[in-house]
Amino acid sequence: MAPIRVAALAAHFGRDVERAVNKIVGIIESSARDGIDLLVLPDASLGGYIGDLRAPDIEHLPPAVETDGPELARIVAAAGPMTVCVGYTEAAAGERYNTAVCLTGDGILGTHRKVHQPAGESLAYAAGDDFSAFDTPVGRMGMLIDYDKTFPESARTLALDGARIIAALSAWPASVTDRASRLPNDRQSRLFDLYDAARAAENQVVLVSSNQTGVMDKLRFLGQAKVVGPGGEVLAKTWAKGGMAVCDIDIDAEIDRARRVLHHLDERRVDTYRQERP
Repeated sequence: MAPIRVAALAAHFGRDVERAVNKIVGIIESSARDGIDLLVLPDASLGGYIGDLRAPDIEHLPPAVETDGPELARIVAAAGPMTVCVGYTEAAAGERYNTAVCLTGDGILGTHRKVHQPAGESLAYAAGDDFSAFDTPVGRMGMLIDYDKTFPESARTLALDGARIIAALSAWPASVTDRASRLPNDRQSRLFDLYDAARAAENQVVLVSSNQTGVMDKLRFLGQAKVVGPGGEVLAKTWAKGGMAVCDIDIDAEIDRARRVLHHLDERRVDTYRQERP
């Protein structure tokens, strides 16, 4: 494939779903003018995230929408040839999921429900149970939702399923137990960047990491959207404030170069790995 233009967004999205849809459509239209081929929006872009990780307010949870509802239909209509990943609270079969979809103007190409749940998040959302890659106009992709990327097995499963691009959508806050005076010094800030680089490098894939910014109740989000190459190098990055990390990259050429001598997926020793603690 030829080089593509990849963008990861750091921005604030609140509880007003209609306002969020209008904002997302505007971002897509602006990105189209800038020649963006792949746009990764944050987790919880439609309706925002919970405001307390340890004790979510069950009476005031983020509004949930259906995957085939009018909200995502408007985003599909706006996307055209662009590949767009967006996170939202999904209503399905009486449950609520923290979900991401990947779409173009042709419709939804892939869906991921967040599997790993920190602290009290299980009080607000049901958990997903699968990591699967899917084909898109920009190549084979997979998605993770914030805490999923803490676990190496998540991204590894996607890479083994052929994903060459991993979109990591986040609503990742600063530490709630040991908050630093400056976001760059926060423990979670360092972990957020570390996981992005590690998941890309260990699987030799391109990782596109988005995140919320601003404040939602007790949570202060980190921003730090970025595009990471298959060697773990940061190719473009925002900081704590809103912005878009953009870079042009030939996905296949960069991955093939990274795997030319050391091919991590081929060189695994599965027979030596424990699957469970003794």
